[in-house]
Amino acid sequence: MTPLNTELYDAIVVGSGITGGWAAKELCEAGLKVLMLEKGRQVEHGDYPTEHLAEHEMRFRGKGDRKLFARDYAVQSQTGQFNEATSGFFINDRLNPYTTARGTDFEWYRGNQLGGRSLIWSRQTYRWTDRDFAANARDGTAADWPIRYADLAPWYDHVERFVGISGEANVSAEIPHGKLLPPLPLNEPELRLRASNARHFPGRPLSIARVAVLTQAHNNRAACHLCGPCARGCSTGSYFSTQSTTLPAARLTGNLSLRTDSIVHELIYDETDNRVRGVKVIDAKTHEQTEYRAKLVFLCASAYETVRLLLNSGKGGEGLANSSGTLGRYLMDHHFGVGARGQLDDIQSRYFNGSRPCGFIVPRFRNTTEQRSDYLRGFQMGGRASQLGWPRGFSQAGIGSDFKAQMSQPGPWKIRLTGAGETLPNRDNRLTLDPKVTDAWGVPVPRFDVRFGENEIKMRVDIMNSAAEMLDAAGFKNIQAYNNIQPPGKYIHEMGGARMGRDHNSSVLNANNQSHDIPNLFVTDGACMTSSANQNPSLTYMALTARAAHFAAGLLRDRKI
Repeated sequence: MTPLNTELYDAIVVGSGITGGWAAKELCEAGLKVLMLEKGRQVEHGDYPTEHLAEHEMRFRGKGDRKLFARDYAVQSQTGQFNEATSGFFINDRLNPYTTARGTDFEWYRGNQLGGRSLIWSRQTYRWTDRDFAANARDGTAADWPIRYADLAPWYDHVERFVGISGEANVSAEIPHGKLLPPLPLNEPELRLRASNARHFPGRPLSIARVAVLTQAHNNRAACHLCGPCARGCSTGSYFSTQSTTLPAARLTGNLSLRTDSIVHELIYDETDNRVRGVKVIDAKTHEQTEYRAKLVFLCASAYETVRLLLNSGKGGEGLANSSGTLGRYLMDHHFGVGARGQLDDIQSRYFNGSRPCGFIVPRFRNTTEQRSDYLRGFQMGGRASQLGWPRGFSQAGIGSDFKAQMSQPGPWKIRLTGAGETLPNRDNRLTLDPKVTDAWGVPVPRFDVRFGENEIKMRVDIMNSAAEMLDAAGFKNIQAYNNIQPPGKYIHEMGGARMGRDHNSSVLNANNQSHDIPNLFVTDGACMTSSANQNPSLTYMALTARAAHFAAGLLRDRKI
């Protein structure tokens, strides 16, 4: 029999990433006694040993141990954020496998520590619009969202005030602005593209990306000093992470208990009272099992870990809280790897210090200000211009003193403009449990069956052509358009699997991220998403989590659950 921890918590939060941190903060500040459970290792804020290491100070000069990466990080090493300095922030694929349906591919990137991927995310934070929340109902593609922008607007405000979001206001109706800090600057080629768009494509404004990076001191956190290696951890707390922002707030209340190396593999469901009574946990180091009990359970483990947990907690393979039959279905990820590159040679060379922690964005214009009838929805575009330095010599012919002298001078400016496309909800894109494969702790692993559809394929051609025409109009040379489709999951914008909806027959969660079936169970990570829109979803996750926590704490206070 699994040993029982006798303490009864008001709430258990499963996961410590972007949404788990917010759930813990809000519930603790509401006066609830909260237990946060994280499957990965402990990482305290500032404990980022590779943060400012130079490549020559690393054993493999920043390239990493290729044999180790091939053995333990075959999937994780495929993302651009993964390298020798950041590998400790990614999960071990050998110990944590997953499978895919025949004829499909899926890349699943996961954090393996307290804070999860909040330590390694790209930090882009955009509000959704009323158009996004109404899209499913408007074109009849899938279930309607049970909320609209007005329901979430005050919670976007709440999150932005606390986190600190830098960016430009009044850019586009497709990225509503709220509580913003001053923006980071655009460089000269980006300003040229912005001016060209204003002349030739007035419905395609260009702005610096809106990011959870401080441009001035905020809530006892320092402004970004542009050091560059963001994915190694930020000891100044200049970008948002659980460690720097939400976890200190939760701890300050005295209401938080935290356990790392705790793999939650099953929810404890009481069929008599229709309540989740707690969770079953495997210690990642000792493999010992313990049960923890609480009045509320918040699942914030990341979209597909949450779905995996719900599927593993039910009888007959159908999962828990799945009377609708939609659990594990409608998985979504933005599609990318499509756009254009160009070059400018007529900008005076200059030297500069620092590394701006973001690029620029062109908000959605397709099927808003500019219409197309051959596909639904739209895309946002982003990119960055940079001046090439001496590393260009690795791919450039030359030898001797003249070549060295040439490499000592700044090279031409390059620009990349790429798209992030909305993916339509599709019932057949799903996650199930593999009946034969388990992880290192004996827990069934996910099996992904996900494909991009015809709508996404048509959209990609438009993204490529739109990028090329903008660069051409701005005077960039040597333009190379590309359409290199990436497998689902590659963008790491995990959405769907336990979607919100108005009808319990076609969705898992209601308008408050509360299970239709089990009233004390909440899901606020990416699993709850009913559509994907085209904006980065993290700010919406945070706002939904804060809103749901406030609602759940009220139910508990009023003894309604």
